[in-house]
Amino acid sequence: MLHIQEIQKTYDTGDEALKGVSVRVEENDVIAIIGPSGAGKSTLVKCVNRLVEPTGGKIFLGETELTSLTSKELRDARRDIGMIFQEYNLIDRLTVMENVLSGRLGYLSFWNALRRNFPSEDIERAYDTLELVGMAGLEDNRADELSGGQRQRVGIARAIIQQPKIILADEPTSSLDPETSRIVMELLREIAEHEGVPVLINIHEVQLAEKHADRIIGLTDGRKVFDGPPSELTDSVKDRIYRNGSSSTDRDSSADVPQSESSTVSMPKTDV
Repeated sequence: MLHIQEIQKTYDTGDEALKGVSVRVEENDVIAIIGPSGAGKSTLVKCVNRLVEPTGGKIFLGETELTSLTSKELRDARRDIGMIFQEYNLIDRLTVMENVLSGRLGYLSFWNALRRNFPSEDIERAYDTLELVGMAGLEDNRADELSGGQRQRVGIARAIIQQPKIILADEPTSSLDPETSRIVMELLREIAEHEGVPVLINIHEVQLAEKHADRIIGLTDGRKVFDGPPSELTDSVKDRIYRNGSSSTDRDSSADVPQSESSTVSMPKTDV
């Protein structure tokens, strides 16, 4: 399905965000990417749809090499890649239904897209998708009237209605309270199974990754240092991911530990 081969990303500053990372994603997989801040998690996810341009390596979606596409070819290929954003990326003045249907704009002609003239089958599917994500009956609400959890569900619905081959999620729970985060992860799990679409998630909350992902990929300093099932994510593996191999007994136990494993909360979360 998705094959990331030795992807590298070096910024103009000389900083190396990714240093030859390879990942293979198969059908129905839910894969969580974890690691400390600055490890390259978000960069890796964004390299797939080239919101960030890699500086080396190749990425294939099926038989299509995404890294070699022209701008026009990339626009067409992005129809196969659903994207769920940390900050939802909704248009506040539009309704829930209008935001969801924007996931179909890439399939419309220029004039139909300009007029937002969607075929009836797209509208019917939008209603079905809103029911699937628990937003039935709110289709006429403006996006700026919704809670954070509801906004994220709209973002998930928008990604689903694209009928993509893969869904990418960039920190989809970082702005949500723990209960809503759990609900969102369960929903992504359900989508993978119900729609038959793999999901690649960049996430800070290790406990959510352990509970809801089929596989976990650990990044440290732009390199992949772990790739396996949650059952193999032992304390020593977490030390390797978050402390560059140092035992937690050798360092302050609060250093570099993801927020989900800390007893403090540094910022308020958004309600459902």
